[in-house]
Amino acid sequence: MTNVNLLPWREIERQEKKKEFLIVLGMVAAIALFLAVAWGYWVNGQIEWQTDRNNLLNSEIAMLDEKVKEIKELKLRRQQVLERMEVIKALQGNRPGIVKVFDEFVRSVPSGVFFIEAKRVGENVSLVGFAESNNRISSLMRQLDASERFKEPNLTKVDANDTLGDQGSRFELQVRLNMTLDEADAEGV
Repeated sequence: MTNVNLLPWREIERQEKKKEFLIVLGMVAAIALFLAVAWGYWVNGQIEWQTDRNNLLNSEIAMLDEKVKEIKELKLRRQQVLERMEVIKALQGNRPGIVKVFDEFVRSVPSGVFFIEAKRVGENVSLVGFAESNNRISSLMRQLDASERFKEPNLTKVDANDTLGDQGSRFELQVRLNMTLDEADAEGV
């Protein structure tokens, strides 16, 4: 009988299968490496794309913030202009009232009375002056009290002073303005 040795055939087949396995393993590793590199490039591309979008949004937000800041400044300027206009309107409305107050004041001052200081704070007017006699001061107070524009004259201080004669006096007087008449004048009544 012939001896057939099957061992070399099995060995060759084993080596061929091993070679095929290594080739398939290499191809799978190459494909996996290719896919990993492609995935990395794709992910990096997505990250760059999102970064570009974020940068664009940030630049647009910065531009809008500047516009909002400019709008706020314009609103502030507008409010300041409106406040100035209100002040000017109030001053324009009070202009005839002040003239009428001074006119009434001049009509109320008797001869022989002179003022050196007049100061207004709100409704109160403080007057400092000289009079030839105490009777002139009394006359001034009566006429201020009878006036439509003035009310509640109050003599706070009287000192003898010979600037206007032997019976002369230096006095300090406070009187309140009748604001309802000033408001009526501002409205044109």
